[in-house]
Amino acid sequence: MTETKHVPFRFDYVGSFLRPAELKKARADYEAGRITKEELKKVEDECILELIAKQKKAGYHVITDGEFRRAWWHMDFFWGLNGIEKHASADGLHFHGETTKAETAVITGPISGKNHPFIEHYKFVKAQEDENTIAKQTIPSPAQLLAQLRIPEFAEQNHSVYPDETKLKEDIVKAYIEVIHDLYDAGCRNVQFDDCTWTLYADRSVWKYFGIDEEKIKIIGQEEADLNNAVIAGKPEDMVITTHVCRGNFHSTYASEGPYDPIAPYLFGKENVDAYYLEYDDARSGSFEALKYVPDGKKVVLGLITTKHPELEDENRIIRRIHEVALYVPLENLCLSPQCGFASTEEGNKLTEEDEWAKLALVRRIAQRVWKDAD
Repeated sequence: MTETKHVPFRFDYVGSFLRPAELKKARADYEAGRITKEELKKVEDECILELIAKQKKAGYHVITDGEFRRAWWHMDFFWGLNGIEKHASADGLHFHGETTKAETAVITGPISGKNHPFIEHYKFVKAQEDENTIAKQTIPSPAQLLAQLRIPEFAEQNHSVYPDETKLKEDIVKAYIEVIHDLYDAGCRNVQFDDCTWTLYADRSVWKYFGIDEEKIKIIGQEEADLNNAVIAGKPEDMVITTHVCRGNFHSTYASEGPYDPIAPYLFGKENVDAYYLEYDDARSGSFEALKYVPDGKKVVLGLITTKHPELEDENRIIRRIHEVALYVPLENLCLSPQCGFASTEEGNKLTEEDEWAKLALVRRIAQRVWKDAD
């Protein structure tokens, strides 16, 4: 399948999947020097092929590599850019009750997207497409990279390479456009920007920490939209770029909370993506009212099914919630998915692979009850 007119699909998913035990072991063995990079790749390839077969068997029309070649949903992409390297940090990222590994991305030279390793990763998935499926490439948004490079611990070093932040933004845009065009040349027509920056700034409880007020959130919102839009403006015409926005997803915990309302005029009203994958699985996400800013014709993929716990949602309740959203976005422009991936980091969420596929079966089953064209 090469057409993108149905992207996103009525029943869809974000992209990451729980890592199989043999993959986790192989990655640990590689880090410990017990196996070679080539031996690790062989295990990755085998696990990805098994995953894609399961995605197809589950009836889904989009395929991904489950992010099996990554440790993080975002860091591995950053580390793949020229001019950015992996560094240890003093502390990990703080989620509610847990902390991630202490790793970050640091600028060491001019940033570019030349020869990014994700291109070869994509080609492997692309080769598995058939008449019923299209490959999706997930990458962190440009705004997510800028936020990462602003972390205070390494701000001085990053500033020494880029004393002018305007130049830094320009090079981020150029690097992303280079990667996107390389993906396009490899056959990619379906790219998803993963982005947790919007919901971080939407969380009013952290405004004091970041020195944010009602006026500053307008500046931040415009900056976020402008940076992402500058990359989108450079994409090939027939490439679909969507975005996934959530409040953090690590080992079934979360990083931020609060409704989309403070950033909705910018995220929905000004960001030029083709569709939004949105987290709406519990009360932390707030009401659907913020969706009134979604422009006519844009699609919204409702993340009403959680990946954070194994219990299956009540189908009728989810259907009622879908129809509640239809008060703001027409039903024909809505789709359904889990609220995030199942393993934004290699640790994965606290559920089994059996639970994972039960969740995806539920998504498909509900979509087929709601939309006649969900097949």
